[in-house]
Amino acid sequence: MNRADPLIEDSASATTATLPGGRLVLLFTVSLVTAAGNTAMQSVMPSIGTELKVQDFWISLAYTWSALLWMICAPMWARRSDKRGRKAMMAIGLIGFVASFSLCGLALWLGLNGWLSGLGTLLLFALFRSLYGGFGSAAPPAVQAYVASRTAGEERVKALSIIASSFGLGTVLGPTLAPLFIVPGLDLVGPFVAYSLLALVVLFILRLRLPDDTPAFAARGDVAAAPFNGNTDSRLTPSAEDDGIAQPDDGMVPKLSWFDERLRPWLIAGLLGGHAQAAVMGLVGFLVLDRLGLRATPAAGAGPVATVMIAGAMATLLAQWGLIPMLHLRSRASCLLGVSIAFAGTALLSIAGNLHLITIAVATISLGYGLFRPGFTSGASLAVGRAEQGQAAGIVASVNGAAYIVAPAVGVWLYNHSPWIGFAAIELMCLAVLVLGLRGIPREMALQAGRR
Repeated sequence: MNRADPLIEDSASATTATLPGGRLVLLFTVSLVTAAGNTAMQSVMPSIGTELKVQDFWISLAYTWSALLWMICAPMWARRSDKRGRKAMMAIGLIGFVASFSLCGLALWLGLNGWLSGLGTLLLFALFRSLYGGFGSAAPPAVQAYVASRTAGEERVKALSIIASSFGLGTVLGPTLAPLFIVPGLDLVGPFVAYSLLALVVLFILRLRLPDDTPAFAARGDVAAAPFNGNTDSRLTPSAEDDGIAQPDDGMVPKLSWFDERLRPWLIAGLLGGHAQAAVMGLVGFLVLDRLGLRATPAAGAGPVATVMIAGAMATLLAQWGLIPMLHLRSRASCLLGVSIAFAGTALLSIAGNLHLITIAVATISLGYGLFRPGFTSGASLAVGRAEQGQAAGIVASVNGAAYIVAPAVGVWLYNHSPWIGFAAIELMCLAVLVLGLRGIPREMALQAGRR
């Protein structure tokens, strides 16, 4: 008989209602180091591209192949994490980040020192960057699924906001520390080396400190004991915690579709809002160089770009660490309020002509998306059942990656062609999220009722 005892289900729910602080810190750090590295790279790439005499559009396009691979591979890694365990997938993601980041740094160093042409450097960079899309995409859905499967529904927004805020903190630390790593011999490539080494340290700690959650076998019939340590009691007890949550039989959990009606409104909002965010943040570095007149001295542009990005990152932290818990924002409210603030910030950025106004505009935009992202992520998570969390996390990561396939390159191209057209396109996407969100995104009570 394939029915679980209600007592067992209640016990399982109790064990997954909280996540030990030490593990949450480690998961936070996994996301933090990759976010810091990527934003450090974004803060120096406009200057590197100018040094290589490569057009802005091609610099933005170099991320496209990696983003496409991310969209394809993230759901695959998420499904694999249901069978192999979240820890293993986090390790694969960190290895992918280290390999990609260090090889990208090597390619750029060869180009900046005259060993490769600008085109050759960019092609090699794009090739090595694809390692991050292919293998680095294993970590985020694993982290999200690990947290989601170990927190009760009412706590999930808060827990996922903490994880999401690691990206915000990473975007502060990335450009803040990047100038410290620009040292003689490595120059603008220094941040690539430094963050590769930091990720190796985090990988070592992950292997050492996070309990192994790889299932020994698929749980069948009654809920199996967890972890599989010889415990003869089939009930999940508080002392067992959640080191190895029993995995449901593959036949019991159908494959989650992108077109699932429970996920559909959240995915549409995520795609539109994600494309708007990717487009506007993709052109910020180039806008700073243009409006401050630094094209002739690109090395001098790294500082102002970092300043703007740091302000944006701090605003993201304010949203995720301050406003969401203080205002007790739920998924729908967080999404719609966030995209409204981002709309206002984008309007200000379109007319900003000095560093002060640009910084305020980017901070406003980042505040908005700092509210939008956790709302979208937690809404998609709450829309499905616990057994579907791994698949949902993979789809969410895929949506996030999809936004970076063409949006940054198209945003930069439109901006270079006509700034007004570029900003108008971004604003239209924000408005679309608002209109569709008001009509299609369910409120929290309807969201819970719609879960199966």
